[in-house]
Amino acid sequence: MLELNFSQTQGTHCLTLNETLPASGITAIFGVSGAGKTSLINAISGLTRPQKGRIALNGRVLHDAENGICLTPEKRRIGYVFQDARLFPHYKVRGNLRYGMAKNMAGQFDKLVSLLGIEALLDRLPGSLSGGEKQRVAIGRALLTAPELLLLDEPLASLDIPRKRELLPYLQRLAREINIPMLYVSHSLDEILHLADKVMVLEDGQVKAFGPLEEVWGSSVMHPWLPKEQQSSILKVSVLEHHPHYAMTALALGDQHLWVNKLSQPLQSTLRIRIQASDVSLVLQPPQQTSIRNVLRAKVANCYDDNGQVEVQLEIGGRTLWARISPWARDELSIKPGLWLYAQVKSVSITA
Repeated sequence: MLELNFSQTQGTHCLTLNETLPASGITAIFGVSGAGKTSLINAISGLTRPQKGRIALNGRVLHDAENGICLTPEKRRIGYVFQDARLFPHYKVRGNLRYGMAKNMAGQFDKLVSLLGIEALLDRLPGSLSGGEKQRVAIGRALLTAPELLLLDEPLASLDIPRKRELLPYLQRLAREINIPMLYVSHSLDEILHLADKVMVLEDGQVKAFGPLEEVWGSSVMHPWLPKEQQSSILKVSVLEHHPHYAMTALALGDQHLWVNKLSQPLQSTLRIRIQASDVSLVLQPPQQTSIRNVLRAKVANCYDDNGQVEVQLEIGGRTLWARISPWARDELSIKPGLWLYAQVKSVSITA
């Protein structure tokens, strides 16, 4: 568990935090340049010293301004992966990985190398590696120090699209297979969508939202960040049943379900889905003899005008689903908060 209760001023920028972050999974730190993302992880790592407040990791105090406590970075047991890999150019990959390796990690070396897919790189120098390969080595080096927390400061920012696609699956595997919490700084919605368990949105040094990905993504805080054509909902669901004859899988959403093309995941496994607001239409009565397989009973929580369209926030079993309709449809159906209706979902995509 990471306890953050501090304030830090650098020039005209002030960063103020009072949050407790989980001891597992990936927490994404999201915001525009200058929002305070890098300042936050620099304070956690010990690269900067907040003027007020306290930082503690798993009950161990890292910084306490009032009591004069400020552990140096090397004593904090925190791994840090920068935008640029910062590998030692004169060491081969094997040497870079073993530099600073904790004694208790020696038995984990081969497993971690395999997990990152860098077995074939061990005897190569950093200068011969691609950007994605360098970042995988940098992540491995950080993990071999046996950290209690891993900080990643926009590790994909300097990579082109093919290299980003190359590295994302490795980050997903790490999140599943190692028991080390990660703070992942990014301004990329796509990276957050595929990696994050929780999201913290920073704006001008203040926390605007913090919580599970699906809750923050569905909140009004995220709407300014999503292009109009990408307004969507993220929902956590579980595999309910497989229909072999039609090659379809049912996903449980509260006491209702959604059908998608057959998945390989076993029953009861959880995953996240994404539904575009433009793929949701609304009707007042359950349709008869329709080709749309997914019709969900929902309650209108809110609706508002947005550049000639109407964004409708629906509540389904405690989850948020967004729909985009025309003002004409809104008026004709008398859609307003509190109304019960049916949402027809035309398309569902799997995110993680």
